Amino acid sequence: MPRPPRGPIRHRHQLGRRRRLRGLNTTHPSAQNPTHHQEINMTGIGIIGAGGIGSAIARRLATTGSEVLLANSRGAHTVRVPDDRVTAVDATEAAKADIVVLAVPWNRLEAAVANSGIDDWSDKIVIDPTNPLSAPDFRPADLGGAVSSTQLVERLVPGARVVKALGTLTPADLAADPTTAGRRVVFVSGDDDIANRTVAALAAKAGWAPINLGPLAIGGPLLHFPGGPLPTLRLRLER
Repeated sequence: MPRPPRGPIRHRHQLGRRRRLRGLNTTHPSAQNPTHHQEINMTGIGIIGAGGIGSAIARRLATTGSEVLLANSRGAHTVRVPDDRVTAVDATEAAKADIVVLAVPWNRLEAAVANSGIDDWSDKIVIDPTNPLSAPDFRPADLGGAVSSTQLVERLVPGARVVKALGTLTPADLAADPTTAGRRVVFVSGDDDIANRTVAALAAKAGWAPINLGPLAIGGPLLHFPGGPLPTLRLRLER
């Protein structure tokens, strides 16, 4: 599977004062339709996991003007950033961001959260692009009756507003310009409507065409891989 282009390593020596996420104004027309341009001050996006998925997401989100921090489990000095607008940091620094993307393999997810240094995830938006497959055999994980693996992710990050998103495409598709020949469709689903709208607006700013599927009870099974009908579909919005 093609990997996104890699750039030079750039470390963050001084993060400075972090600006907090100023929630989405849901009364504004563009909040109802996140494909409209809207200025949302989301300058802190931490991505834990610097593999194919995490690097691809970082590359696209760097185009939004947001501060994008990319981390792995081995330390900032081992992270190769995919874009010179992305900063290599330790996982504990990435986890301090207002929006955190958990882009690690399913069987490493619990350890990644435990090593983040965050106990209370309140007021954070956590984006879950993971699929419940255990490496290296890629057997489906036992979800214990949950309709979506994201419901299990919610238990790992108490207090967070968790949104399932960006887990239906390959790293190559995620890293590619989503505006070529239409706009690449991505899906969001979560139980917090404001968080769903915020992530959808961020995706739109990155050039994707987001579709909000609503709560996890509805969107979770549709996005679930394996078994759901939406993963691996390479849909584009032509207008």
